Amino acid sequence: MAEEPFIAASGLKKTYPGGVQALKGVDIDVRGGEVVALVGPNGAGKTTTLRILVGLLKPDEGKVSLMGLDPFRDPVNARRRLGYLPEEAGVYRHMTGEEFLLFTARLYAGSEAEAREMARRGAELSGLGDALKRPMGTYSKGMKRRLLLARTLMTDPLIVILDEPTSGLDVEYAVDVRNLIREYARSQGAAVLMSSHNMFEVEYVSDRIYLISSGVIVEQGAPGELLERHGARNLEEVYVKVVRGRG
Repeated sequence: MAEEPFIAASGLKKTYPGGVQALKGVDIDVRGGEVVALVGPNGAGKTTTLRILVGLLKPDEGKVSLMGLDPFRDPVNARRRLGYLPEEAGVYRHMTGEEFLLFTARLYAGSEAEAREMARRGAELSGLGDALKRPMGTYSKGMKRRLLLARTLMTDPLIVILDEPTSGLDVEYAVDVRNLIREYARSQGAAVLMSSHNMFEVEYVSDRIYLISSGVIVEQGAPGELLERHGARNLEEVYVKVVRGRG
């Protein structure tokens, strides 16, 4: 019997006020140890899908399972193993990086000792070194993003959902974040679902890809499978053929 997915969604539909159909029946699954990318243009339904999966937005129709738990019927338990990083997540400007990690760790940990160990792991994951002693208001966007990703992963979630994790980062920081995501999924056996606009990033980090357009999954598969299926040299060509070709 095939291993059950850590993340499973079927038939997700969502219409916003005014009649805008964001999702028209989306099916997604992610298994432990793999990184899956959700790729599509602005307004395709990526962020709506991720917000539904983490239980922040209720679908009009469809089902969601996080390691067998429904995030709407049993939100507390469903989110215990969940790490979520929104695209526009912010920081507290006057806190140092160390203070931020410890403050967040205390929300999850059962004891002060556990919180300090969790924060130590976050500091290590961030790779920011002595910069963690500075107020976060002095950080570059790349430094903030690395710290926020470390905060997301330091609780050892088995389900990780990331909305545009490298958005706006320079090449050096983006490479660090991609490597961290891929290594975390492999080492922890975690299921990682991320949205992205960067096709090079998707090809580098992902085991499987879902292409979404106008609220519909229009193609899916491993990077190599998609290249072969569409006779393409790279995933940008696949994207143009499948997604833009629908417009």
